[in-house]
Amino acid sequence: MPEGLARFLLKQRWIIKPGLESTDPFAASQRYVEALSAQGVDIKGKRVLVFGYGGRFAVGVDLLKRGAAHIVLCDHFVLLDNERNRELLSGYGSFLKVEQDEVHPRGELITLLHGDIREESIQEQISKVDIILSTSVFEHLDDVPGITKALATLTTPQGIHLHFVDLRDHFFKYPFEMLKFSESVWKYFLNPTSNLNRYRLKDYKRVFQMNFSKTDFTVLERLADEFLKAKERVRPEFKTGDDEADAVTLILVTARR
Repeated sequence: MPEGLARFLLKQRWIIKPGLESTDPFAASQRYVEALSAQGVDIKGKRVLVFGYGGRFAVGVDLLKRGAAHIVLCDHFVLLDNERNRELLSGYGSFLKVEQDEVHPRGELITLLHGDIREESIQEQISKVDIILSTSVFEHLDDVPGITKALATLTTPQGIHLHFVDLRDHFFKYPFEMLKFSESVWKYFLNPTSNLNRYRLKDYKRVFQMNFSKTDFTVLERLADEFLKAKERVRPEFKTGDDEADAVTLILVTARR
C-alpha cells in the first residue's frame, strides 16, 4: 500500500487501527504518569519529549495540565490532525491557539519537532529533556540503535525513558507470523508500510544496555500457547531457546542515563 494512502486510512480510523495515544490519549498520559510514579519520578516541572506523537496534541496538553513544564512533540512526519486537535480547545485552550482556522500549540509550552531525530540540525532545535516517552513506536523504527542513541543524547544526565513496545505481528490474529519469513522476503514483499523491524526482547535489551547505565524490561504480555503453535516455523534468528522469553509480545522499557 502506498504510504500516503496508509496514513490517510490511519487518520480516518479506517481499516488500520492507530495506537493508544491516538485512540485514547488521556489513558496513555495516565499510564505514563503511573509508570513514572512507580519509578519515583514526578512529572511536575519536567521537560518531556513524546516520541512519535502522531499529529495529535492530546497527550502533550494533558501532561502539561498534570504539571509538566514543557512538552516536545516529536514525529518524523508532519501529519497534524486539526479536527481532533480542535476538540481540545474547550478543556486545554490555555495551551493552544488558533491561527488561520488551524489549531497550533503555544510555543512557550509545546515544541513541535518534525524530522529525523538522528540529524544534528533537528537535535539543535530543542534543549535536553528530563523524560522521553513513547507507545508502540519502537517496533516501527528502521534504525533502532541509531535512534536510541540520538534519544539518549537528548536526555539530561538524571533523565529517564519509558517506552511501551509491541513485539507482535501487527496482523494481530497471528502475533508471531512475521517471524516465519527470511529477511529478503519480509523486506521486499511482506513488511507493511508502517515498517515492522521484527526486533525481539533480546534485541531491545542489547540496544538499550549499550546506551544507558540502568535498564529494566517489564514483560506486560506473553503469549505462550500461540508461540508454541508457531514455534516450528519461527526462524532460528528469532529464537533464543527460552520459550518464555521468545513468547513475549508486550514490554515496558525503562532506561536511565
